[in-house]
Amino acid sequence: MSENTTQQNTEIPVVHAVKTAPSKEASAGTRGSRPLRSAPRSGGGAKERGGGKRSGAPSRKGGSPRGGGRATKTERARPEFDSKMIQIRRVTRVVSGGRRFSFSVAVVAGNRKGSVGVGVGKAADTSLAIEKALKDAKKNVVKVPLSNEMMIPHGVEAKYTSARVMIMPAPGRGMVAGSSVRNVLELAGIKNVNAKILSGSKNKLNNARAAVEALRKIRAKNMTASTPQ
Repeated sequence: MSENTTQQNTEIPVVHAVKTAPSKEASAGTRGSRPLRSAPRSGGGAKERGGGKRSGAPSRKGGSPRGGGRATKTERARPEFDSKMIQIRRVTRVVSGGRRFSFSVAVVAGNRKGSVGVGVGKAADTSLAIEKALKDAKKNVVKVPLSNEMMIPHGVEAKYTSARVMIMPAPGRGMVAGSSVRNVLELAGIKNVNAKILSGSKNKLNNARAAVEALRKIRAKNMTASTPQ
């Protein structure tokens, strides 16, 4: 009996721990160190933090300089003379250091109202050569007397170096011409005309200059009086 009683006295009771779920208030407080956000102020927002419009900034409604409104396009003035390039060549000049290349351009310029001219320009760049040729053509403009129907009063013929050109009026036939002579007549504004190249020259520059020399010989009807002998 004594042994049983001693064993019963030495036994220690085991207590099992029961986990209890934390309350909502405790979990909300221990979930993070950040405090809870407060509700936004009424009427505040981005304007109070400086995100709104600046007091000195211009509004784009009326067209600001930064491109808010439509910019008015300025129309370019049409040039007085129209031009047509009839020939372009690459030419070589021999110097002591070697060869130097440049471009030679022939241009016909006219206002389609009776004025036309031919010019030649030479430069290392094509755009600069065309600009020089256009200036030269404007210096050598020929004024052609035309009728109300934009026709020449009589036929003419001219020769420039080896090129020979004959130009005659042709009522109701339109323009009958070829090569660079046609370009000269079109930019001069001449209509109902017939032109022929009498020579075998294929040089467009010489043919154009021969056509200009022929137009230079045209005289109005009131100016073709017989000279006294």
